[in-house]
Amino acid sequence: MQAYSERMFTVRTRSLPERSAAIGSAGPFTLVVDRSAEAGGDGIGFSGGQLLYLAVAGCVSNDLFREADAAGIRLHQVAITVDGDFTGSPATSTEVSYDVELTGDADESELRGLVERVDRIAEIPNSLRQGTGVALRRVSVSRV
Repeated sequence: MQAYSERMFTVRTRSLPERSAAIGSAGPFTLVVDRSAEAGGDGIGFSGGQLLYLAVAGCVSNDLFREADAAGIRLHQVAITVDGDFTGSPATSTEVSYDVELTGDADESELRGLVERVDRIAEIPNSLRQGTGVALRRVSVSRV
């Protein structure tokens, strides 16, 4: 298994001028973050909640391919579906659940074992399960 990198990840969002929509970036990669039109946004990007659940799906998918490679299994197709909701004030996520569909060149028991292994080691699900802290570090404000 490949060792997990010890580098720090940095992501950033920057809103478009006088809009709630923002460009999210991590190195050379970008996506659009926004509120739904019903919530006053432009409805042109992912909400924060969607990104949280997408992080779970992306992590599980990436780890399935990484662990399959290490085990000599060739995966042909992987689909991850993540469900959850937000309730309360302030809103917090309900339990997050996910489904895995995959096809590969190993027998069913090996593929199921692969999914079970990844469920135990996937970084994002484990971070949520263990309650990773979040801290506001700095605030910079200015008047127009």
